[in-house]
Amino acid sequence: MKRALDLVASAVGLILAFPILAPVCFLIWRQDGNSPFYIAERVGKNRHSFRIVKLRSMVIRADQSGVDSTSSTDMRITPLGRWIRKLKLDELSQLWNVLKGDMSLVGPRPNVPREVAMYTTEESRLLEVRPGITDISSIVFADEGEILAGAEDPDLRYHQVIRPWKSRLGLLYVSRSGLILDLQLIFLTLTNSLGRGWTLRKTSNIVRQLGGNPELVEVASRRFALPLKPPPGMHEVVVKRGVI
Repeated sequence: MKRALDLVASAVGLILAFPILAPVCFLIWRQDGNSPFYIAERVGKNRHSFRIVKLRSMVIRADQSGVDSTSSTDMRITPLGRWIRKLKLDELSQLWNVLKGDMSLVGPRPNVPREVAMYTTEESRLLEVRPGITDISSIVFADEGEILAGAEDPDLRYHQVIRPWKSRLGLLYVSRSGLILDLQLIFLTLTNSLGRGWTLRKTSNIVRQLGGNPELVEVASRRFALPLKPPPGMHEVVVKRGVI
C-alpha cells in the first residue's frame, strides 16, 4: 500500500506541480545561465546510493565548499533560492525520486555519504526504509536554517542540536511506521506553513502516542530552546565534526 500511495501521489503531484515548476526553473536558469536543477548523491535504503533531484537554490558548485548544513544566512543561497527554500519548492522536484522508487513520500530524510559515514550503529537503522520527502523531523525542524543562523560552524551546530533529535525522531518512525502514520505526517506537512503552532502540538502528540520519551515529546513541541544531546548510540555531545 505504501508503494502504491507513493506512485499515485508522486505522478499526480508532478502533473499538478508542473505549472509551478516550469516558470521557477526558467527563473533559476535566467539568473546565471546554469541548470535549474541540483542533482547530488544521497544514501538510501540499505545504503543504496541514488541521485536526488532538487531545484537549485544555491550558486553553482556550492557543495564543493565542504559545508553540508545550510543556515538561513548562508551566502551560497541565491536571492531566488531564498524564496525557493522558504516555500519548500525544492522539495517538489523530489517527487521524481519517489516515482522512480529511490524515495518515499514519508521516511527519514536522505543524507550525503560523508554524513552517513558518521552514523552510529543505532543510527544505521534509519537506512532500513526508503528515505522520504517528509517525516516527523522534517515537520519539527522545518526551520533548520533559522536554528543554524549565526552559528560559527553550522555543521557542528547541526550535529549538536539537530542530528541527535532528528535521528531519534527518525528511529521512532522506523519502528512504528504505517500507512495511517504516513497520511497523518503528509497532512501535518501541508499544515506546517499555515499554522506552525497547531501543527507542532499535533506532531508532539503523535510522538507521545508512538512511545517517544518525555524529552523527545518536548523537543517535538519546540516550545523551548533545543538542548545539546549526543546522537543515538553515543555517550558524549559531538565536539568536532567527523568524530564519532
